[in-house]
Amino acid sequence: MSSYRSKIHEAPFVGPSWFVVAAWLIVALIAQVTLFHYVAIRGVQPSAVLVAVVWYAIRVDSRRAAVYGLAAGVCEDFLAMHTGGAWTISTTLVAVIAGAISRGFFADSLPLVATITYIATLVRALFFWVVMGFEGYPPGLATLHFHEALLQAVFNALLMVIVMIGVRNYEAHFE
Repeated sequence: MSSYRSKIHEAPFVGPSWFVVAAWLIVALIAQVTLFHYVAIRGVQPSAVLVAVVWYAIRVDSRRAAVYGLAAGVCEDFLAMHTGGAWTISTTLVAVIAGAISRGFFADSLPLVATITYIATLVRALFFWVVMGFEGYPPGLATLHFHEALLQAVFNALLMVIVMIGVRNYEAHFE
């Protein structure tokens, strides 16, 4: 009887299907590893993985956002090596935070999503460097990393806007 009652309060899932978000994550990982270093400015490149995570997190509940952020972070740690789980922790936490920030707002608002992406980039960089600091990374580079995070936040917000406009045009063309 108690399991029946708990299912009554469960909201139906309204969001992108798993095969679509898995494909977005794979495309983001490939783009980040192979293409985005060509558009780096001052050694800073946009993070397609973070954009994919924020895009998904603002459309689903916190649990699904955390699972997706965890998967994305594990993939980043695997590809980056020597980060000791810093990407996994920071990306998971940012997915939860981005999902929580977007509650009550429209997930298709360009200014709102760009702002959430900007904030998510800075928060993820903070969590990443805190974890790396616990692992013994020298704290003397904090100013450099902060400036890089500010520039990457702008790149990520612009990338999110470009992706959202592209998806809107694609959906309008095929509907």
